Amino acid sequence: MNVPEKLRYTNDHEWALIEGDVATVGVTEYAAGELGDVVYVELPEVGDSATKGDSVGTIEAVKTVADVYSPVSGEIVEVNDALTDNSELVNQDPYGKGWIFKIKLSDSAEVNELLTPEDYKKLI
Repeated sequence: MNVPEKLRYTNDHEWALIEGDVATVGVTEYAAGELGDVVYVELPEVGDSATKGDSVGTIEAVKTVADVYSPVSGEIVEVNDALTDNSELVNQDPYGKGWIFKIKLSDSAEVNELLTPEDYKKLI
């Protein structure tokens, strides 16, 4: 199972790449595998505010629908529009082209509450 060292993780299987005061967020390879074939991704709206742990979208797969939770609080500044026509990117490249949204952090201390790669490996 691929768990990139440069990312932080949630108990709900989201990952966050922290670059300055912006986090790029997606779901982990583990989550994508558990969901199965993704057929639709409901993206959050740019400009929306999210609190850590809020559901900001959903991922529909052949066998289930799952919420996407924000790993940190802040403002949604970008969404991955490529997923609208190409939702399978979540399965094909969960840590790359399958990212879901970017959020400008309102409280950078929340990053310290996210799981390290080692902690996430224990979780899964």
